[in-house]
Order: sequence, then structure tokens, then C-alpha cells
Amino acid sequence: MAGVASAAGSASPGAPLPGLDAIYPSLDALYQDLHRNPELSSHEEKTFAKLAGRLRALGFDVTEHVGGYGIVAVLRNGKGPTVLVRTDMDALPVKEATGLPYASTVTVKDPSGTDTPVMHACGHDIHMASWVGAATLLANSKDTWRGTLVFVGQPAEETVTGAAAMVEDGFLTRFPRPDFSLAIHESTLYPAGSVAIVPGFAMANVDMVDVTIYGKGGHGAAPQLAVDPVVIAARTVVTLQTIVAREVNPLDPAVITVGSIHGGTKHNIIPDEVKLQLTVRSYRAEVQKQLISAIERIAKAEAAAARAPREPRVAIAPKQAATALFNDPKVTQQLAAALRRSLGEANVIAGEPIMGSEDFGAFARAAGTPSVLLWVGAAEPAALANAKASGTFLPNVHSANFAPERVPTIRTGTTALTVSALELLGRPNP
Repeated sequence: MAGVASAAGSASPGAPLPGLDAIYPSLDALYQDLHRNPELSSHEEKTFAKLAGRLRALGFDVTEHVGGYGIVAVLRNGKGPTVLVRTDMDALPVKEATGLPYASTVTVKDPSGTDTPVMHACGHDIHMASWVGAATLLANSKDTWRGTLVFVGQPAEETVTGAAAMVEDGFLTRFPRPDFSLAIHESTLYPAGSVAIVPGFAMANVDMVDVTIYGKGGHGAAPQLAVDPVVIAARTVVTLQTIVAREVNPLDPAVITVGSIHGGTKHNIIPDEVKLQLTVRSYRAEVQKQLISAIERIAKAEAAAARAPREPRVAIAPKQAATALFNDPKVTQQLAAALRRSLGEANVIAGEPIMGSEDFGAFARAAGTPSVLLWVGAAEPAALANAKASGTFLPNVHSANFAPERVPTIRTGTTALTVSALELLGRPNP
């Protein structure tokens, strides 16, 4: 095919990359297959086999079962930079309500034996189809670039454990160390056909914190003979809200959300304990430490004020934490310029950082090299405009009604990864 690199720099605004039209039907079929057949985190057995087979057929040297169901596919093409391109593969325990003809009807047993519906409610199927598309275009245009591609299929992103597992399984010693790392994430906050750019902090640190508050059980009719952990928990939940409101610098993003509270069994029984589950978000490491310290201080103080028989237990779940995702500003702006040449000025827009989390940055942090995650618009433009005009939001990720505008989203995701990789790879000698 014609050289993708030269076409990316000279295409008219919005013009497709050479070869994309020819491969799109296969990408669309792959997307629909992946969407119909989602798999939960750490159970991506069939998904990873499909992706590994695709890249092996393209000539990549594929290694399977890296950190679980992880894939590392390497394509060497002379001397030049090494560029990592990652996709995530797992789905969510969500019952799909989109009504799409290719909607998921998959149900699996969870560890407790309960039937659990599964859906690609975070768009990882879009990511995978775009990833295969970029791998195909790059493998078919080796005359236009020099260097090494490392295509990573990562499991267990939704539990923010997959990237760390791959690093711990020798990712940096078994495979070429990346000079740059790339990924995409779709969102219905942006119109399909666009790419949103966020230099610097793009996604947040996350800590999952469990707080157990201890009391002294008793009869609900005689509270003076008990120490009520429900009341202590209620005061704790309210006081925790003052951390962000009154202790953290207003210029530092921070979130503390109590997502779960459990305690008691009956109307007239004061329980012995109450459990709280918190999600804690921040960008800067200093703020992250401040939030955790304040949670511990407040929980202990409220318990002491209520004569609790023992201090609360405050525990951070070690396997459910992610470090803030930081897009290297210089590389981000370099890629933005290349994408404007390919997609057109109007289709490369300024995005906004969010307090959601991603473990993609674990690869770049381990390697000590720059990384960039690009947002790919997934909303039908007219529907997005109407929603904004009415002050509402379209169903976005983790919603049972999440339904990306698949054709332009996959095409733009493929373009974004391909053009970005080409921008960072070396060029052949004249």
C-alpha cells in the first residue's frame, strides 16, 4: 500500500489513512464479536486468543500469558525508537440495556456462584478493534518507518491490576524497553471523529479504603447501655467531607466518596460494628498522602468522641490502587500537531482531566519514559450537541446504556494510534 507516514502528513482534513477503508469491515466485525462476547477482568481467555492470533498473522512475534492473560507482540523494523501501543481487554459486570443487535447477553458465575451479567461498558472493544487496525496499517507499511513496535494487550484494567502484573512478570526485561507509550480511551463527552488532547495530569490516583468502626452492641431500646457504631459511622461520613472542603488546597483536585456503608441486621439491634468503603482520588502524591492521613485521623477522633471500645481499622486495599496518569506535555503537543494534519484542525480538541483512574501509566513509570493517552470521541455529534443544549449527558462509560457511535469511533481510534506511532518512530534514510 502507499506509505502511511507520508499520507498522514499530507492528507486533506478528515481524509482516511491509506488502507483504512480496505480493512475497516474486518475491524467492524471484530468489534461486534468482542462486544457480543465480553469477559471479566483476569478471565480474558478467548479475547486474548483472538488478539494474539490477529497480530501473529501480521508478522508480530507474539508472547502470551504475560502477567495472566497479557499479550506482548513485537515487530522489529530496523534501528529506531521503540513505541509501545496498549489496549485493555476486560469488560464489566453490567447487564447491557442498549438494545443493539450485537448486544451482550453473556452471564457468568462470580466467585460466590451468583450469576453475573457482563458487558463492554467501558469501550475496551473499541480500543481493541482500533489497536488491531493500527497494527495492521503499520505492519503493511514497513517501508515508511524504522524502529520497534511493542503492541500490548493488557488484562484486568478495570481492577487496575493488569499493568502491574505484566511489569512484575518481567515486561521490561523480557521485551524491548519502550521509548514512548501510547493508548486511547473513548468517551461520549466528545463527538465521534474527534480526538481530545490533555497534556499533563489526565487521570487520577485512586485508593480504595476500608474503614471498620467498632462499637458495643445492644438493644435499640436501651442505647445508653451500648456504643452505637451506626451513629459514629454517620458522623464519620459527614466529617470526611470537610477534608476536601476545608483541608485541601482548592487548586488541588481531590475526591473522597463513601460508596458503601454496611452495619446491623434488624430494626432494634445496635450492632457491634459498621463498615465503610471509600474511593479516594487525587493527582499529586502529596495530596494523596494528606487525604489518607486525614481519613485515619477523623475516623479515630469520631470513635474516641463516642467512647468506642477500640480504634477503627483503616485499611487501603493494596491491589486496587492506581497512580495518576500523566501525559508528557511535550510529546502530547507533538502528537496533537500530527493528528491535526491527519484529522483536520477542528477534529483535534482540548480535553479535560478527570478523576477516573487508569493503570496504563504503569508501563511508562516502570520504563522511566514518556507516555500519552488520547481521548477518542464516541458520541453522535448531533445527539451530543442536543444533550449539551439541554444540560444533560449522554450515557457514558460504565453505563448499561453506553453505546459508542462505532464506525467513526473505530476509524478515529485506528487513525489516532497509527498516526501517533508513526510520529514517534524513525524514518527510512532518503
